[in-house]
Amino acid sequence: MKELPYCPECGQKTLRWYSEKKWSCTECSFTLYHNVAGAVAVVIRHGNEIYLTRRNREPAKGLLDLAGGFVDPRESAEETCKRELSEELNIEIDSSRLRYITSLPNVYHYKGIDYNTIDLFYEYEIQEKFEENIELQEISEGLWIPMNQLRQEDLAFSSQKKFFEKYLKNN
Repeated sequence: MKELPYCPECGQKTLRWYSEKKWSCTECSFTLYHNVAGAVAVVIRHGNEIYLTRRNREPAKGLLDLAGGFVDPRESAEETCKRELSEELNIEIDSSRLRYITSLPNVYHYKGIDYNTIDLFYEYEIQEKFEENIELQEISEGLWIPMNQLRQEDLAFSSQKKFFEKYLKNN
């Protein structure tokens, strides 16, 4: 975990990291919790194919990822799915057609900080493939992949690897 040595309350260099979830000041007892962050991942499915993106930035640059991202404050998971698909892929979805599948813990390592996340997995089935218009800062390309050709080692995150182990067996 990245060092945050200075206490925001007393200003002393006495802030310490404890038990994977909080910083605490040994001088004034200030506590800063580093709680689990919510994130969504959407399996966009057309028949026997799924849509994946290739990451264009760290962590896991160059590996495959599901469209999705972190839940913003005061936002539902379904609203996050809708926003992220609009931002990343420039597609609009009917969030009432999202099907929640499962949740899995994950660690998102970014700029020296480990963010413990709870990844919420959704499926969104479409009748016709959409025209790609991806946001190129975060994503280098989008790919339709037949489910039987998806390789675990190509996936960016451990939660998605675990997810696809079960998902592919059941579909």
